Amino acid sequence: MKDTLRQQFERLGHRLVELDATLADGSLAADMKRYRALTKEQSEVAELVGAYREFLQRESDLAAAREMLADPEMAEMAREEIESVEADIARLNEQLQLALLPKDPDDERNAFLEIRAGTGGDESALFAGDLARMYLRFAERQGWKSEILSASDSDLGGYKEVVIRLEGDKVYGRLKFDSGGHRVQRVPATESQGRIHTSACTVAVMPEPDETEEIQLNPAELRIDTFRASGAGGQHVNKTDSAIRITHLPTGLVAECQDDRSQHRNKAKAMAVLAARLRDKDRNERAAKEAAQRKSLVGTGDRSDRIRTYNFPQGRFTDHRINLTLYKLGAIMDGDLDDVVQGLQHAQAAEQLAQLEGRS
Repeated sequence: MKDTLRQQFERLGHRLVELDATLADGSLAADMKRYRALTKEQSEVAELVGAYREFLQRESDLAAAREMLADPEMAEMAREEIESVEADIARLNEQLQLALLPKDPDDERNAFLEIRAGTGGDESALFAGDLARMYLRFAERQGWKSEILSASDSDLGGYKEVVIRLEGDKVYGRLKFDSGGHRVQRVPATESQGRIHTSACTVAVMPEPDETEEIQLNPAELRIDTFRASGAGGQHVNKTDSAIRITHLPTGLVAECQDDRSQHRNKAKAMAVLAARLRDKDRNERAAKEAAQRKSLVGTGDRSDRIRTYNFPQGRFTDHRINLTLYKLGAIMDGDLDDVVQGLQHAQAAEQLAQLEGRS
């Protein structure tokens, strides 16, 4: 391990002592928000410091095992111990390096998931419905809460567009790489001659802004329209103009919500979606500038990127950015996305490590 990393972990050790003392003195009893923040930090720092101390212990074990090599009676046991300890040190070293990589502060946030049908007409809308179900099932597996904020249904089923709010642990961090073009290859239900068609949808994953950090929207730049909700909604929701559509005039961005019988709550939800889209637009513009200098391994986030192909005849799923191919499409469409999510996270971590090593 490099000396700079050791210094960082020594500083973390001192920070842990400070956190333990602060949380033990009882002075934060009246400030629960700060108490929760420091408790979370303490848990994270304690885990890192624990791993670092284990690393130091294994280094000490390695030195002791090498000294045993001089004793002929202990040499064989020493060689076995050295092999085991070196493997542990390599594992811990990688774990500790990854732990100190720069983190996206948005990773902890809830997210808005937007799916839009693209090329392919009705088949694209049906695929949008399949993607929505896939993500909802994945959210269910993670223990996340999900809420469909707005949906534009297609005549033959599926969605022309659907916006879903996902709430839970590290939602944005797990789904942020899903933004882009999703392509499907299959025989549509409307195809009488059994020919394989190619259709596409676009997916956008946007972090939900904190209320304290939410973009301040100028009322003069907004057009707010009310309308009657469409689709299933019970006896009340379809009988009043409770649905809300908000247009941000300078950018033309639109957000709507019609899932609640309360116009006030629908307006609040639509405003949150609009703020997330404006924030996402700003992020994408900044990312585009950075991408002009260096293209990221996991894509620029450009909505026109073809990031994935879902090939139904072959049961094949492919993420083109990291050359990941899985032959379990049925399970993936049923929400089994863990291998995909982890593959993308590992690819980003490997890229960050390579950048840090290149600078050192």
